[in-house]
Amino acid sequence: MKRYKPITPGRRGMTTVSYRGVLTAKKPSKKLSRGVKRAKGRNSAGRITAHHRGGGTKRLYRDIDFKYEKKNVEAKVLTIEYDPNRSGFIGLVSYKDGDKRYVLLPKSIKAGQTFIVSEEAPIKAGNRLPLNKIPVGTFVYNIELRANGGAKLVRSAGNYAEVVANDGTHVHLKMPSGEIRKIVKNAWASVGEVSNPEYKLVNLGKAGRNRWLGRRPKVRGSAMNPVDHPHGGGEGRGGRGRKRQKTKQGKMVGKGQKSRRPKKYSNSLIVSRRKVGKKK
Repeated sequence: MKRYKPITPGRRGMTTVSYRGVLTAKKPSKKLSRGVKRAKGRNSAGRITAHHRGGGTKRLYRDIDFKYEKKNVEAKVLTIEYDPNRSGFIGLVSYKDGDKRYVLLPKSIKAGQTFIVSEEAPIKAGNRLPLNKIPVGTFVYNIELRANGGAKLVRSAGNYAEVVANDGTHVHLKMPSGEIRKIVKNAWASVGEVSNPEYKLVNLGKAGRNRWLGRRPKVRGSAMNPVDHPHGGGEGRGGRGRKRQKTKQGKMVGKGQKSRRPKKYSNSLIVSRRKVGKKK
């Protein structure tokens, strides 16, 4: 981590990830990057569905290969690069047939090292195999929900899931949240942990850095009027006045409240729910 002298109130306590000695390229590949207009919290109808989003620095989008369709072809990591659209580091890799792609990198891999996507690949950081070929106790990331469906789970900086059991047609994984869930055994996953684990320790230091990231200011519900929020109103700095914390729309959320839909399709795949609240 890089720390700063407290020459201003915003600098006091501010930290950033030290990229020197880690990243090996400053500019992304032109063929694998493009401009994208961000939704800024709005859906296809233009209605705000994710509040407090907007503004921020313009970003160039890097096309990341989450499907890993090139199997049994060794790939070499050419560069390690920063990606403003995700928390982990990405790498430009070159396959032996000359094809180049961006992939999400594991923590321990360096430029010049190789990996392979194969059912017979050795258990080494960066290699990708079906879940039923990965031994119990191994850390994995970039996990598919179905075979060849593309990596969907465990993709943010420093995260990993642990293979805890093989059960017939499914493999049990302990997720970063503590939840243990079943994934079909022929789904693929990469061995290792996602790169840039220091990302979780970053202290933004000032409100301006939040605005650069496209996060707009939030107002506490308890500071609003009763007409505007379930927690609003009251004399002075009163409590929220109700047993459970709610969103502006009145839905229960946070602080240990269970918000999972009772009839969600994947309920049958959950072996052990994640721990929530103060006893987590």
